[in-house]
Amino acid sequence: MPEGHTIHRLAARHRELFAGRRLAVASPQGRFAAGAARVDGRTLRDTEAYGKHLLHHYDGDLSVHVHLGLYGKFGDGEPPVPEPVGQVRMRVTTGAHWLDLRGPTACEVFDPVQCQQLRDRLGADPLRDDADPEAAGRRVRATTKPIFALLLDQSIVAGCGLIYANEVLFRAGLAPTTPGRLVAAEQWDEIWADLRALMKEGVARGRIDTVHTEHTPEAMRRAPRVDRHGGEVYVYRRPGQACLVCGTAVARGPLAGRNLYWCPVCQPSS
Repeated sequence: MPEGHTIHRLAARHRELFAGRRLAVASPQGRFAAGAARVDGRTLRDTEAYGKHLLHHYDGDLSVHVHLGLYGKFGDGEPPVPEPVGQVRMRVTTGAHWLDLRGPTACEVFDPVQCQQLRDRLGADPLRDDADPEAAGRRVRATTKPIFALLLDQSIVAGCGLIYANEVLFRAGLAPTTPGRLVAAEQWDEIWADLRALMKEGVARGRIDTVHTEHTPEAMRRAPRVDRHGGEVYVYRRPGQACLVCGTAVARGPLAGRNLYWCPVCQPSS
């Protein structure tokens, strides 16, 4: 599933291509036909990313809410507009660009109340300037759940996914199983600041890189990581490989229904 930096990149891309323009909106697949008809011919005012959710705000106080889920994907281009291939849930076109959406978990029309209800149920998004990290920290310290699971809880931290959760905890030297109540306020502030910086870099680069300069392939004279997710990381999807810091084999195990990766030496359990 795309992490939050990808959704913020999409919001910026769609704003650049379509904001301020009257759009033709259709559903070649048919599953979004009624929703498309409600916004077809309206002007896109702005786009918004919140965690892993994308909103297209149209005039008339209507918004299209998209959650890509595991299989959703956008594609765009310039005319000529291609014939729909596969299950195109939503197609947006102007005279200058087209945009196709395939396979999302959600594609629906919201009114302002529904948009606010979405924001209200999501936690702090590290990529938004209106985020409240202190509120997220208070929720973390109010529970004994593992910090790894809390980072993945979208009602606490919106947009943080599996890669960022694994990596930011390694960089903090914190065992992923550490209960939230044992994470000091100062420690949470450091985790939040690091997560925000990493995700902002992800927006800029279009990929997730989490290693410090001294641990890059060039600095360590090692081969670059080869993985479909791309990017240089410390522990994510590196089980059994040597930790880039101490050389210990990276461990893997299930937690909160997800794959957890950590270094037993750099992230010792308390």
